Amino acid sequence: MEAPFYVLQPSAGGTFAIVWQEADRGPRVRQIFLPDEQTPVENLVQVAFANSCHLSCHTITELGERIQSFLEGEAVDFEPDIIALEKCSEFQGRVLLAVHTIPRGWVSTYGRIARSLQVPGGGRAVGRALSRNPFPIIIPCHRVIRSNCELGGFRCGLRMKQTLLELEGIEFSQTGKVLANRIHY
Repeated sequence: MEAPFYVLQPSAGGTFAIVWQEADRGPRVRQIFLPDEQTPVENLVQVAFANSCHLSCHTITELGERIQSFLEGEAVDFEPDIIALEKCSEFQGRVLLAVHTIPRGWVSTYGRIARSLQVPGGGRAVGRALSRNPFPIIIPCHRVIRSNCELGGFRCGLRMKQTLLELEGIEFSQTGKVLANRIHY
């Protein structure tokens, strides 16, 4: 299999990276690295994909621009057909596709998603699947919160998760809980 490529893209919140690979159906995203306060994204890419090299194509450049627009607060929809979902487990793939349906400005909970997938009591399993979401923004895992309206976790930190939700019009209480009146599932 051909080595993956990566693209670095500046944004309002810092530089992010898209790791991609050419496939029969065109370019497929292997992973997106959002800005990290501790480690430059290029270092994260090199650790996870040591044999990758810097290269882009029209489709990936366009995707990078759309993610950049999203991070600037614009309403942008993403289709999951560009992601390499086959790199995920069957369960994680189901979770990611369920999360992809959460509309902008809405939230859901780990437990609600588990119930929608007919996995009663599977909120923790959903949380584990989302903690390894290789496609943040395209799969908007930032829209998933705890049932008590606390943020829960997010690979890029809770500050980034709150910022992404605020960009979508989600408000927070003074104690940091999500004030959600639009809950999906």
